[in-house]
Amino acid sequence: MKKNFIFALLLLPCFAQADESKIKLKDGPNRDLVEAQCGICHSNDIIEINSPFLDQKGWDAEVHKMIKVMGAPLPAEDVPKVVEYLTKYYGK
Repeated sequence: MKKNFIFALLLLPCFAQADESKIKLKDGPNRDLVEAQCGICHSNDIIEINSPFLDQKGWDAEVHKMIKVMGAPLPAEDVPKVVEYLTKYYGK
């Protein structure tokens, strides 16, 4: 009985997921690219949370950190598009 309880506790996080479908990025050029590429690793709320703090230089550094440190699979040719979108719609 105790084993089943512990097993159930371990599985609980797998079934408890937030409904992030309501978090939508602002409409604009390259939004789909940002959602597709950034959404591979995290939800859109991370972008909104960081928006009060990051200008163009900050978003550029953040995107490059995601690629170099976190291993984000963002093609080099898409980096300027992502940074431009984030700066325009979520930059300070």
